[in-house]
Amino acid sequence: MSDFETRNRYFDRLFNTPGLRWMGQNTNHHPLPPAVLQAMHDSIDRDEFRAYAPPLGFEALRAGIVADLGLDGASAIVTDGGVEALYHICHTFLRAGDQFVTTDPGWKWPPAFARAIGAEVTEIPIYDAARGYRLAADQLAAAVTERTRVIYLVDPNNPLGTCVAADEMAKIAAIARARGAILIHDCTYRHFADGHTLAARCYPEGTLTTYSFSKWLGAAGLRVGAAVGAPALIERLAAAPPNNLGSNVISQRAALAGLAAKAAWFPEVQRTQRRNQARIKAAAEAIPGFHLPVYPSNGNFLVIECIDANIRPEALVAALQEHRILIRHGGYHTATFGHRFIKVSTTVPEQWADELCALLPRVADAVRGRNDKPDVF
Repeated sequence: MSDFETRNRYFDRLFNTPGLRWMGQNTNHHPLPPAVLQAMHDSIDRDEFRAYAPPLGFEALRAGIVADLGLDGASAIVTDGGVEALYHICHTFLRAGDQFVTTDPGWKWPPAFARAIGAEVTEIPIYDAARGYRLAADQLAAAVTERTRVIYLVDPNNPLGTCVAADEMAKIAAIARARGAILIHDCTYRHFADGHTLAARCYPEGTLTTYSFSKWLGAAGLRVGAAVGAPALIERLAAAPPNNLGSNVISQRAALAGLAAKAAWFPEVQRTQRRNQARIKAAAEAIPGFHLPVYPSNGNFLVIECIDANIRPEALVAALQEHRILIRHGGYHTATFGHRFIKVSTTVPEQWADELCALLPRVADAVRGRNDKPDVF
């Protein structure tokens, strides 16, 4: 069976597993604001899905996304999830032979998009306690060349949960400007951060900020996000988008309702996930050989090192799935450092987090020292 068929069957099985605890994909399982559910129902009742949405998205949603970021004067194009925005940016601004610079670890798909175009991908290692597990400007300066066309920064970092400090972000933006490179700031997790600096404030003419409703709102399956940037950059993206007939109408109505409810609703999401982070940290660090390199995380997830416990991350993932708990192994994010850690999502019901905490010591003992590598993704 081909790799893509195997992978799809794996996730199809997970999706159709009754009662699965989704703690591996950074999805948000806090109950949605009632207004969001009502907005989707109302849209269906009005038969709105019969017509195409405006090609750049509903004007109210475009304005709402820009306002949520606080980027006055910027423009937005609504996309089928944040990942479509990333795909579209890569295919618009990269050509074969260009250099694409990113971090390791980071999110795996934009480098894959760049390689498919024929660009050279440079990954800067940041799994380094001495540097605070984050990108430093001197590392970026040493990596860029005259061929650097796109710099991709997922910040807060997925999977590490670190944020680039404001002074360092200004230096990173200055390097991008000096090279004339597009700076993609993937800030999918910024709503969970204690402090976050938008690169667009330092380099507005060359930064494209990607935005997602999947994580903070808990709308991953609705597939709605955006690319935000200077009007001249959005004009280039608007010339040939992957979906020139507009994004999902019902999803956009949900996103609009989510923005309206965010101020009242989201603080409880953050309280719960911070509580879950603390419980999971305590449970993990009680197990010999387990360690959290970054705490607290500025994302809705935690990295837990298990290498010193003589445990393969993949073995832990497979064993927890037997208990209907899904977590992620580090190899999804990085071939270089993935053998060191697992990643656990924290925007979940408190009961799920407590179940994981109770099971983790027993499951860790069961898989300690196993050398097989289960087929997990």
